[in-house]
Amino acid sequence: MGVANNITAVLNFIAFLCSIPIIASGIWLASKPDNECIHLLRWPVVILGFLILFVSLCGFVGAYWYKETLLAFYLCCMAILIALLLILLVFAFVVTRPDGSYAVPGRGYREYRLDGFSRWLRDHVVDSKNWNKIRACLSETDVCPKLNQEYITPDQFFSAHISPLQSGCCKPPTVCGFSYVNPTLWLNPVNPMADPDCYLWNNDQTQLCYNCNSCKAGLLGNLRKEWRKANIILIVAVVVLIWVYLIACSAFKNAQTEDLFRRYKQGWS
Repeated sequence: MGVANNITAVLNFIAFLCSIPIIASGIWLASKPDNECIHLLRWPVVILGFLILFVSLCGFVGAYWYKETLLAFYLCCMAILIALLLILLVFAFVVTRPDGSYAVPGRGYREYRLDGFSRWLRDHVVDSKNWNKIRACLSETDVCPKLNQEYITPDQFFSAHISPLQSGCCKPPTVCGFSYVNPTLWLNPVNPMADPDCYLWNNDQTQLCYNCNSCKAGLLGNLRKEWRKANIILIVAVVVLIWVYLIACSAFKNAQTEDLFRRYKQGWS
C-alpha cells in the first residue's frame, strides 16, 4: 500500500471518529423530554452520524486495500453528507437565533414569550395540529413532578435556574400574581389577571399550564437551548470532516498518480 493510500486510510479513520460525537449529540437531543414529544426534530442528527460512520468505513476499506470504486463512493457520498450537515447547522442556527426569553425581577429563572421565537418553529412545532399530542406527551414526563422533589420553600424555587420547559409549563406566569404553595400548586390571586394564560392554569397535575402559550414558548426555549449546545459539537465535527475530506481528495489523486507511475514502470521494464 502506497504512502497516499496510508494517508487516506488514516484520514478515513479520523472521519469515523468524528461520526461518534455526531451520533452521541443526536442521541442526547433525541433523549430529551421535549424532543421525545416532537418527532419532526428528533432523528436527523443521528441518521447523519450513522451515514458518516458507514461512508468513512467504506473509505477506510477502499484506501487500505486500494479499491478505487469504494474510494470514489466515499468521496462522492462524504461530500453530500458534509453538505447536508452544513445545511442542517445553518438551518438550526437560523431558526433558533431569535430568543423569546425575558428576565423576571426577583426570580432566578426566565420566562418566555411565544412571539419571540422564529416563525418556522412556531408554525412547525407549537402552531401545528400536533400540539394536543405534544401536550399530552409532556404531561406524562417527569419534567414538572421532579420540581416538587427539588424545591420546597418559595425562596428555593424563586432563586432556582429551572429549564425553559419547566418555567413555561409547570407554573403560572409571574404576572398572574398566584401565591406559591409548591412548584406545581398555586393559589388564585384576588386581583384581576391580565394574561390569558392565567385563566388556563390548573392545579390538576395532568393539566398545569400545558395549554398555555407560555408552555409552548418554554418548549421552544428548551429546543433552542439544546440545539445551541449540540451545534457546538457539530461545528467542530464538520470543520474536522471538511479538513479530512480535502486532504483525502488530494491523497486520492496522489494515489492514482502513484498507481499510474507504477504501471508505467512495470510496462517499461
